[in-house]
Amino acid sequence: MRGYIVDIYSINDMTIILRLLLAVILGGAIGFERGRAGRPAGLRTHILVCLGSALAVMTNQYIMERYNTGDPTRMAAQVISGIGFLGAGTIIVTGRHQVKGLTTAAGLWATACMGLAIGIGFYKAAIFTCILIGFSTIVLHRLDNYALSKSKVLDIYIEFDKTASISVILDTLKKSNVSIESIEMVKPSYDRSATSAAIMTIKLKQKSLRVEVITKISAIEGVEFAEEI
Repeated sequence: MRGYIVDIYSINDMTIILRLLLAVILGGAIGFERGRAGRPAGLRTHILVCLGSALAVMTNQYIMERYNTGDPTRMAAQVISGIGFLGAGTIIVTGRHQVKGLTTAAGLWATACMGLAIGIGFYKAAIFTCILIGFSTIVLHRLDNYALSKSKVLDIYIEFDKTASISVILDTLKKSNVSIESIEMVKPSYDRSATSAAIMTIKLKQKSLRVEVITKISAIEGVEFAEEI
């Protein structure tokens, strides 16, 4: 007697459970790492995104198999475009003109695509994508930080009061053997006693000068706050 073989690529009771559970597991794996990193979209958000994406494309497949009609890519296309609104909500520009949340937004979009792959039965691609997303957010994040620490280009945010002037700060930077690439005057957002703020992009002659430059700027009379951004 032949054993009962289930087609894991069509819609049936087993594949419904399999795909939804796989969406929870793989989406949760990505979300768990994001949650540990303190990101706004964590475990539950990634699970729901992946689960919803999988259900959407499964519903599309069910309609085609059950009623023999419909466009197999319609719901998937709506998910890919629609997830952009959720991703955009995680991107913020801080008071110091720092952009945060880009990786989280990209991760949500990739997780949605992973959910679509799970929902249509593209299991191998979904699992391999989960591994690569984890590699990108964990390993490449550390590599990215290392590359930034070795870069000679430095963005500095400075807040200062009336006792300091932008010319004094520029003179200090020039004496520190750096070249000034750009300057943008902004409103201070950190120290209430500061009256002015600036974002500067400078280029170091030596990589070892990074900490030294920040220290020299902070030591200027009237400078209330200085940090690398």
